[in-house]
Amino acid sequence: MFDQEIIKKMIKLIDLISLAGITMGKFKIHCATGSNPAPLEAFYDDKFKKWQEYQNNRNFKCDHIISLIHLGGSDWLFAGIYKVNGIRPKSNNEKSWFEYSTSELPGLDHLTGRAIIVFNKNFRASYLIGDRYASLLLVKEIKPERQSIGDFPGYNKVCLPLRGLKTVVRQQLQSWKTALSNIAGVYLISDTMTGKQYVGSAYGDIGIWQRWCAYATTGHGGNKELRDLLREKGDDYALNFLFTILEVIDLNASKEYITARECHWKDALLTRQYGYNSN
Repeated sequence: MFDQEIIKKMIKLIDLISLAGITMGKFKIHCATGSNPAPLEAFYDDKFKKWQEYQNNRNFKCDHIISLIHLGGSDWLFAGIYKVNGIRPKSNNEKSWFEYSTSELPGLDHLTGRAIIVFNKNFRASYLIGDRYASLLLVKEIKPERQSIGDFPGYNKVCLPLRGLKTVVRQQLQSWKTALSNIAGVYLISDTMTGKQYVGSAYGDIGIWQRWCAYATTGHGGNKELRDLLREKGDDYALNFLFTILEVIDLNASKEYITARECHWKDALLTRQYGYNSN
């Protein structure tokens, strides 16, 4: 949380909108969350606009939409301001939905994907009346570049949430695939909700890339402990997982050596006693 002095120095997003000469009329704030795919994945794939346009209900009875994508905690990514052009009911044999036609407004589009918004939303509603909540949207940071997965940052800098891993695998991002395919090693999965951790390893000729592809597909990667956790919490709970690399090891190293290093990290991080490792 920010103290009151810091909050006082933050500019309101609605003030930036006004300075840009944008007249909002009746508007809603869309606090985008969810899965299959998650809105941040859709944003990384340049498909957020289309993702937002498909709705289960008539959620955008308004002139404009301020779109925010949840990053975690009170942080949201500014995903643009959209004009609502129209709506078409859609259906098939299983369900009905609505397809909106929208267009992103110029004026603040240069901040799309760059502005980080602080909004302490402690309720579940995702489609908010703009006039009621707009004054609570504070600009925390403006990044120099649009947020994206980017190129592989180096083995000692990997800190990738499952949403990001899904995007890396789905897009087969070459710098990531090459780097992770050429190493074995020991990795760490952290549960950002509880702080509990799981230590795993990749050995033989599969490399960390293939091992992590399994997590991108299933969330649990076939690990019994994580599979049991998701059975209890639901598959979407895996979106709280954060992936890092503890130790890089040559692909030619023996299985015995790598499992010994895995055991060392389990001991060092106490993941048997306080984490998700059971052996």
